[in-house]
Amino acid sequence: SSSDAGYPTEAVRPTLRLSDVGGMREVKERIEVSFLMPMRNPELRAAYGKSLRCGLLLYGPPGCGKTYIARAVAGELDAAFISVALSDVLDMWVGSSERNIHDVFQAARAKAPCVLFLDEVDALALKRSQNRNSGARNSVNQLLHELDGVEENNEGVFVLAATNHPWDVDEALRRPGRLDRMLAVLPPDLEAREAIFRHHLENRPVAGIDAGALARASDGLTGADIALVCESAAERAMVDSVRSGTVRLIGMADVTAALAEVRPSAGPWLETAKTVVEFANSSGQYDDLKAYLKQR
Repeated sequence: SSSDAGYPTEAVRPTLRLSDVGGMREVKERIEVSFLMPMRNPELRAAYGKSLRCGLLLYGPPGCGKTYIARAVAGELDAAFISVALSDVLDMWVGSSERNIHDVFQAARAKAPCVLFLDEVDALALKRSQNRNSGARNSVNQLLHELDGVEENNEGVFVLAATNHPWDVDEALRRPGRLDRMLAVLPPDLEAREAIFRHHLENRPVAGIDAGALARASDGLTGADIALVCESAAERAMVDSVRSGTVRLIGMADVTAALAEVRPSAGPWLETAKTVVEFANSSGQYDDLKAYLKQR
């Protein structure tokens, strides 16, 4: 179904599973232990008094697969999936944004069990101290109200949110019972990069491609960067084919040349993250990010 407000609240049922996500073993293990395991074991959940409601904040640089992982979580839970971006709910008219947020949660409750994915949540929930606009503050308060489920039952609604700027997210959103767990989704590891290269080249005319070698040569690239590399390589071969009048397959030389032209897009984000880890990690909430930066 779709909302009368004109933004989509259509629920889909993903068939994607975490096993379909290449690499990212630590991310998948943490999701399994802290999020999926309790949901799959109702008897244990009841014994330990754990509610069938969860909130998880995925953070990291753009293009690293936060939406993909959210879909895989819905698939693992055999749950409906509703994805809402900031632009879907914010409205210039007073009161409209709050109603839109309420309608989104109502749609998720009606489809429970349902994974509700809130993208760009930092823009919606910018720290209220930074936000002098009363309408925007009201939107934040409405989101907090819906997460708490004060007037409605959120049982079976799993809220996953994504942000590129977790340090700008209102701390009230991260209190217990809301988005109380954070998980870094960072540039893909070697295994993931190989899987991403294979995915973007599998339906293209290729010859002599060594995905393992490409993965080793692309450390630091995001999934979106790798998609761009493959697109550029295909373009090089296509231009050659047009000029020569003979169809030429995409080879390693094309991909290697494209790799040399693409710079890691996560660089500026990681520079900011380095400062945050150094000066704003007293509570340990960015420890997984700290470990990643230390490895590099």
